[in-house]
Amino acid sequence: MRIGMFTASQWRADEDPRAVLADLRQQIRAARDNGFSALLLGQHVVSGPMGMFQTNPMLGHIAEDAAGMQIGPGVLLLSMMNPVLAAEEAATIDWLSDGNYVLAAGLGYRTEEFQAMGVDIKNRVGRLTEGLEIIKRLWTEETVNHDGRYFQLTNAKAGVRPKQQPRPPIWLGGDVEAAVRRAARLADAWLVAPTTPFDRVAEFIGAFREERKKVGLPADVKCPIVRECFIGRDAAHAREISRGPLLAKYAAYASWGQEGAASGDFETAFDDFSAAHFLVGDAIEVRDRLQQFAEATGSDQFLMRVHWPGLEQSEALANIDRIAKLI
Repeated sequence: MRIGMFTASQWRADEDPRAVLADLRQQIRAARDNGFSALLLGQHVVSGPMGMFQTNPMLGHIAEDAAGMQIGPGVLLLSMMNPVLAAEEAATIDWLSDGNYVLAAGLGYRTEEFQAMGVDIKNRVGRLTEGLEIIKRLWTEETVNHDGRYFQLTNAKAGVRPKQQPRPPIWLGGDVEAAVRRAARLADAWLVAPTTPFDRVAEFIGAFREERKKVGLPADVKCPIVRECFIGRDAAHAREISRGPLLAKYAAYASWGQEGAASGDFETAFDDFSAAHFLVGDAIEVRDRLQQFAEATGSDQFLMRVHWPGLEQSEALANIDRIAKLI
């Protein structure tokens, strides 16, 4: 089993971005030195008042800190982006990371982001599908001609192609069955979001494999799974320390309209939501639950979010150390 790290590099309005960046780099180096296998950085735009560094520049900046780890966005909002720029930026990061890049992409769901980026949210599926086709071709073909609904290319030659051959892996996110089946057709794996409850993941992975068989693709794919994870000195410490930051994080997601992020009186429902989604507890509790989850889903790669705005850096680093014992 491989355990990696997931982060959204976010901060509260009262925090200093310089301190957030320094803490994040320290967390990444600690994860690298403790045997974490991968690092994914989330993406949003116009996220204020919550601060957030942009993903691709950050990936280039921390490539040395994460040396030897698989790195990539989680997820890149490809449906509202130009796929030519996305392809060349990804290829650049693949070289900066010595061929360890993975493209994890998704549709996006916040209407504010689509409006700000000048894209009609109704076109997001078509733009994502067409964009992925262009990226794959720019990565693998010398010259690309494309006459699509959203993008046109004439004798396009990528300025940089990836180090990985034939191309870096592509993961697609999504929280509903239609998105899972789309990932089966278009990508190499489905990236399981932390908002997908434990009891739905195995069901969706079954749909993923069914769709792969239907279109003639290898079905024995192990899908990477993102989870919120906090291992405390004991179970009470874990729940006490992580509750506030996680509650604030998911209340923000719910206000943004994130699928599966809970709604209504979230504080009252939080404990049940946490039990259905997160890995929080002492080392033995988290280890046993993770093993059961891995066996139920057939997955062998988990990406743990170990820090949230409001969590002290010392607690995040201690969490990384305790997760390292699982590795």
